[in-house]
Amino acid sequence: MVFSLLADLIVFLHALFVIFVVAGGVAVLRWRRLAWLHLPAAVWGAYIELSGGVCPLTHLEVYLRRLAGEAGYAGSFLGHYLVPLLYPAGLTRGGQIVLGVGVVLLNLVVYAVVLGRKRYRRGWRSRD
Repeated sequence: MVFSLLADLIVFLHALFVIFVVAGGVAVLRWRRLAWLHLPAAVWGAYIELSGGVCPLTHLEVYLRRLAGEAGYAGSFLGHYLVPLLYPAGLTRGGQIVLGVGVVLLNLVVYAVVLGRKRYRRGWRSRD
């Protein structure tokens, strides 16, 4: 039971990380220092998607499930509702590439806005 709960916790943390990778740039619009955490996370997420790799958290999840005597994610709320978000059925290599490119493009736009705001504020202050 303990290993099953730990595996559920890893799935939950994994989901939070994925959300941060995809949408964390929006938080950077408000809290610019968050970029120091978000940029490496976004690079890692894009790398995993574009390379076809597997995140180490996935291996940890599977290991903990096996220790719990489980074959999959059936039987737990987190496993039933969050795992399909992390591992959609029918996700192809092409789909992974589209997701990875989408994450990169979204974050490029957000960071362009962040840098544009910074330059605008700097330029506006220099006129005073």
